[in-house]
Amino acid sequence: MNTGMHKSQLAGMIEATLSIDPSAPALEFEKRWHTWGEIGAAAKSLTDLLDGLGLGAGARVGTLLRNRPEFVSVLVSLFSSGRCLATLNAHAPDEALGADIECVQSPVIVGLAADLARPKVREAIARSGAVALMLTGDSANPIAQDPALPGNRARWSKISAPEIAIEMLTSGTTGAPKRIPLPYPNFEKALIGAAKFEKGRTTSDAPKLRGGVQIVSAPIAHIAGVTAVMNNILAGRRVCLLEKFTVEGFRDAVVRHRPKVAGAPPSALRMIMDADIPREDLSSLVAYRTGTAPLDPALADAFYERYGVPVLQNYGATEFAGGAAGWTLDDFKLFWTHKRGSVGRVNPGVEARIVDPEAGEEIARGSEGLLEMRGANIGDGKTFVRTTDLAVLDEDGFLFIKGRHDNAIIRGGFKILPHDLIKVLEQHPAIREAGVAGIPDARLGQVPAAAYIVKAGATPPTEDELKSFLRTRLMPYQIPVLLKAVEELPRTPSMKISQPALKALLEQDAATR
Repeated sequence: MNTGMHKSQLAGMIEATLSIDPSAPALEFEKRWHTWGEIGAAAKSLTDLLDGLGLGAGARVGTLLRNRPEFVSVLVSLFSSGRCLATLNAHAPDEALGADIECVQSPVIVGLAADLARPKVREAIARSGAVALMLTGDSANPIAQDPALPGNRARWSKISAPEIAIEMLTSGTTGAPKRIPLPYPNFEKALIGAAKFEKGRTTSDAPKLRGGVQIVSAPIAHIAGVTAVMNNILAGRRVCLLEKFTVEGFRDAVVRHRPKVAGAPPSALRMIMDADIPREDLSSLVAYRTGTAPLDPALADAFYERYGVPVLQNYGATEFAGGAAGWTLDDFKLFWTHKRGSVGRVNPGVEARIVDPEAGEEIARGSEGLLEMRGANIGDGKTFVRTTDLAVLDEDGFLFIKGRHDNAIIRGGFKILPHDLIKVLEQHPAIREAGVAGIPDARLGQVPAAAYIVKAGATPPTEDELKSFLRTRLMPYQIPVLLKAVEELPRTPSMKISQPALKALLEQDAATR
């Protein structure tokens, strides 16, 4: 076993929490509670199986992740033993998932029996030579080796990733998903550092079990889900795990558990508003946290007006092991009026700067350019890491995200940022949510096209009505050539709009017109 810092500190913290009271409830899923002891026992079963296969610290473990209790035990096992979690999205279509299994080249694949039974998945595992381990859901025998997929060690080529906690597959919001290695020191610093942002908790606290229940709906296949689960384990806090976000599931969990803080992406916030959940159902909340996608400040204002709950946005990325900037409740009370539209203040310990996209030189605060960040849990901790986000950083350290530089639409030489169009489309009283993508045009190169969801009970605008609305708010070259009403927008597992899927949808619609 690796005996480095990450093993002695992170593993020690996890094990200390699990051992306080093994009989105490830790995780609720589908209204059934699982104890700390059950989570720990299932984690030990996986650790023992991997040890028996000769896959010790640093071993890469491909995992077909879903939001279920079995995978919380997988996280506990891997992070307690210094192994590497190679994420695989079990919600992906069979063809795409099979291709990713072969691409990841992990010596072992862990998943639910039902996912391992999918023909394309089985074929990919067999071709890769990986050992298949089934999560059974049986507390007496929580994990077992699939006898029909024993593995072929001669085909193993990427057995280990020393010092890497997670090889995280990005959500594929703007292009093909890519796998990003997250080192253990960075992951550990992000998890331990999160304690500083929680009232009544410090990094030096002795392990204890805490009151309250935290609702987690962020996918464990995404960094937000992993950090949410692990932060609560380190804090000794009970978790209500939702398989995915639904308005009714979220409402039910809040009503039953009465948390002070809950949250989900901005798209979920729109769904809550559209469903018109009664104010008393959310009366326990003192804050709603959101991230992963841009937040329209008008939506935050509307939510605050209806429910009296501040919406606290944060900003982060897989590469940062979570958040790098965000709103606190105190900052909201003091600064929201003046800093409305910001993703919050840059986190303590993180440096941010804005550079010219072409020259790469730092530009003055208050000017728009490409965002670069550095911090203990970002990259090597010494070098600024460049993002693809256009941003403004003000004199008080508040960060304003203006859109993605790599997602700009160039229409006959004019630059259009989808975020600008989305913001205006969502100001229409009948539109709940919108997405914008560039589609090919023989004369202009690219032109903007949009899809949108109509609010429940609202009368859908005609295309002419919607274009008239947009003409009063946008430049002529910004007006989308195509406006399509849809029941739902294509999404990634983290509920972001999938730009490749949206682009394909709009291109197909344009071709039929």
